[in-house]
Amino acid sequence: MMKNKFTYFMILFALLLFAGCSANNDTDEKQREIKVAAASDLTLAFTEIGELFEDETGAKLTFSFGSTGQLADQIENGAPFDVFAAANVSFIDRLREKDLILPETQTTYAFGRIGIAVLPDSPLQITSLGDLVNPEMKKVAIANPDHAPYGMAAKQAFESAGIWDQIETKLVYGRNISDTLAFIETGNVEAGIIALSLYKEDEVQFHLIDDALHAPIEQSIAVIEETNEPDLANEFIQFITGPVGKPIMESYGFTIPEGN
Repeated sequence: MMKNKFTYFMILFALLLFAGCSANNDTDEKQREIKVAAASDLTLAFTEIGELFEDETGAKLTFSFGSTGQLADQIENGAPFDVFAAANVSFIDRLREKDLILPETQTTYAFGRIGIAVLPDSPLQITSLGDLVNPEMKKVAIANPDHAPYGMAAKQAFESAGIWDQIETKLVYGRNISDTLAFIETGNVEAGIIALSLYKEDEVQFHLIDDALHAPIEQSIAVIEETNEPDLANEFIQFITGPVGKPIMESYGFTIPEGN
């Protein structure tokens, strides 16, 4: 009987020891993760950069792409993001004033460009903003200027070109710049103003708009104050502006500020 009890306790002890070791290993090997809220114009560039960052660090990135203004509102309402990459510095400034970001991490990482896009087989000849007011141009898509920086830039360009009053009735508003591109690709509009960073040669014709017609699209990024992974979040920002991320950003048409 004593022998059986001894054997029973030894087995129980071994099982408890194994369970404890397994739990410790699970804790040690738990994958680090950050959630990144990013403007829609970054979809292609950040997806590519993100894969390289994951390969290098072993961490996991989860992206939420959308309108900068709407993402900023979500962060103000407590959305659990670790990093916010905005398409306009003013939204990061707004969050900084409310103590919702780590101010020392705020970085201008790029300047964006906009252009006119039409389908590759479009019979319409579009080479300037003035062409958009022609009678055959029934609908033109832009991102909603109330909360999307690329939509703001499009509106400013129309105003600078003196055609806002003529084109306003033709406008169809996308929630963000990706939605705007979708309106063009599905044929729901004849043309639209999109980000150079989303342009794919085989999907649309694209004509760059003179950036003197609108305020600079200064894009800023920062770590969110409530993050549980401040070091990893800041590491991602440094990766974007570093020797790996910078040429990728440039390949998608972004202008990188000097010093980055």
